[in-house]
Amino acid sequence: MPVLVITGTGTEVGKTVATATVAAAAVAAGRSVAVLKAAQTGVRPDEPGDADEVVRLAGGVTASEVARYPEPLAPATAARRAGRAPVRPHDIAEAAAKLATEHDLVLVEGAGGLLVRFDAEGGTLADAAELLGAPVLVVASAGLGTLNTTELTARELRARGLDLLGIVIGSWPDAPDLASRCNLADLPDVAAAPLLGALPAGAGALPPAAFREAAPRWLAPRLDGTWDADAFRAREAG
Repeated sequence: MPVLVITGTGTEVGKTVATATVAAAAVAAGRSVAVLKAAQTGVRPDEPGDADEVVRLAGGVTASEVARYPEPLAPATAARRAGRAPVRPHDIAEAAAKLATEHDLVLVEGAGGLLVRFDAEGGTLADAAELLGAPVLVVASAGLGTLNTTELTARELRARGLDLLGIVIGSWPDAPDLASRCNLADLPDVAAAPLLGALPAGAGALPPAAFREAAPRWLAPRLDGTWDADAFRAREAG
């Protein structure tokens, strides 16, 4: 798995922290890691972006962006309004492939959900994953409404013949409600893919050293971690 594409079921589901968690676990396992942000929006040229946040939390990671735009909009819209060239799927694929020649693992973090448009022709992160032949990890929210968006994302991946590696819950609440607890069983069912982790709420606010030490405990062995989905479900059900 030299390249792993990480998408969310939408915005604000914890995608960047999940990317940092996967990176930290891989680094702890002795792998060299790069993170590529497909399109960074909503930041100035001198501000740190999502890839920089992954480096801050995970440490020892190469950070790269294909492009960045100042307004916090979908990449195609942000590029158009800024009068700049858009990011195209082949740009993402080429950048990831180059990083893969120098690293054991390249994490490609998308912007928003799987089908957010990067250019006027409708190019998406899914198109980049197709070009790369890379598996996709989906970051989902915990509570009510997540089953629909997760199933839609999973169906689109399968319709394109892409490999859905699994689901990670981007922010697991300290006091989960009934819907969240039920979703531990329902998410892998609607996605037809394994649940590969659950990140505690506020994980991104931990000091970097504490984050790196804890990260493998939040992810399943498939992602270089020690998290056990069945044990987690049993504990949360109680």
